[in-house]
Amino acid sequence: MAKSVAATPALPRAAATFQTSVCWLIILAAGVPLRAADSPTRPRITGISHIALYAHDLERSRAFYKEFLGFDEPFSLTNSTGGLLLTWIKINNRQTIELFPEKEAGADRLNHIALETEDAEGLRKYLATREVAVPEKTVKGRIGNLNFNVTDPDGHTVEMVQYLPDGWTLRERDKFLPDTRISTHLTHVGILVGNLDAALHFYRDILGGQETWRGGGNPRRLSWVNVKVPEGDDYIEFMLYSDLPEPGKRGTQHHLCLGVPEVEKAKTLLESRAARINYARPLQIATGVNRKRQLNVWDPDGTRVELMEPHTVDGLPAPSSTALPPAAGGSDGAGLSP
Repeated sequence: MAKSVAATPALPRAAATFQTSVCWLIILAAGVPLRAADSPTRPRITGISHIALYAHDLERSRAFYKEFLGFDEPFSLTNSTGGLLLTWIKINNRQTIELFPEKEAGADRLNHIALETEDAEGLRKYLATREVAVPEKTVKGRIGNLNFNVTDPDGHTVEMVQYLPDGWTLRERDKFLPDTRISTHLTHVGILVGNLDAALHFYRDILGGQETWRGGGNPRRLSWVNVKVPEGDDYIEFMLYSDLPEPGKRGTQHHLCLGVPEVEKAKTLLESRAARINYARPLQIATGVNRKRQLNVWDPDGTRVELMEPHTVDGLPAPSSTALPPAAGGSDGAGLSP
């Protein structure tokens, strides 16, 4: 015969209410979000996918990036009338430079920057919970990758892209990678930033980036802040300013950086190329505030391409600046990278 089990007496209503209140206080004191289960986890963001630029003369830009810098052009897209919509310059299997025909002469040369994620749709849903304006859905682009765009606090378009196995990016894996390439890695892109706190909230607090270094050309004013992607080593360089440069004069700040093992060898290689005759500027090596040697070249539209070594000149890390960012309307603006 089964043993009978005595019923547990019900708590008085007041005691039950007190017990419930204590449970909620414990949860709140522990800092547990009430709707944590509804908040999606941020998918991994692994690197910079590309930088997209406007070009006044596509043939001159192609010659610069292909004949002078030694890259190749894996594919292009046409518009509805058969004209060129955009073309790609391939740096490595996962990184490119996109070139668009300009829409307006003298306008900003930066079209957008792009970050690679392992789950574009998951990232879109995550950003929506962080009050970032996102499109209703992630789309599959004409080259077969998933992507969507958001806008950062300074108005830059930031594309989030996920490479798919049947997309053109992975389809052309290990192709269009000539030995003539001046570099095999896009290490960072630079963007103008007017409100440092807002930019850090977006790229660090929401996207999960990590600040790695601060520097300034003027010891009393901060000029650059580097924020690397959360699951990779590529980074975005904030080019701080007090007065926003005119659209046609932003090519120094809106830039890309290509890593080179030895900048002296990179200079020698560029000097030896037949396309050097079409590049009028001198090739000068300098050591930046970050104590890394670099060589700057400019494309036909004035966008700076920085060739930089990965290590400092003495192997020691450059100290971060403790200076304040430039004030609006002040005399200090963003100059060259460190």
